[in-house]
Amino acid sequence: MGGRGSSGGKSAKGKDYGTEYTTLYKAGNIKYVKYKNGSATAPLETMSKGRVYALVNDKNEVKSISYYDKHQKRYKQIDLDHPHKIDGKWIQPHTHYGYMHDEKGSKQLTSSQKKMVDRIVTTWYNRLSGK
Repeated sequence: MGGRGSSGGKSAKGKDYGTEYTTLYKAGNIKYVKYKNGSATAPLETMSKGRVYALVNDKNEVKSISYYDKHQKRYKQIDLDHPHKIDGKWIQPHTHYGYMHDEKGSKQLTSSQKKMVDRIVTTWYNRLSGK
């Protein structure tokens, strides 16, 4: 995993890949990562097929979960830490679709997304509690 989630070379901001994130834990295809400097933002790209990133904030809470397409570009992100207005209602958690964040819209979580959120959050907190 690199500067923005990929490996080899430099990011669009000129940062060497591999310098912006720290891997905290890995469970199957899920990698729990933390952004090293400043506000936590999810990786835009990955070099690992089928990778799911769970972004952890400074409070050791899972902030978001991001998914990547066959071209290893982000196509979906589930935000857990704040509400978003969808169809006139504030929804938390919610899903944003698109590479940058929300260019393809936002939706409420599907039942399969809810199961994945539960799995990722439970795995993380079990790890923290030593289970």
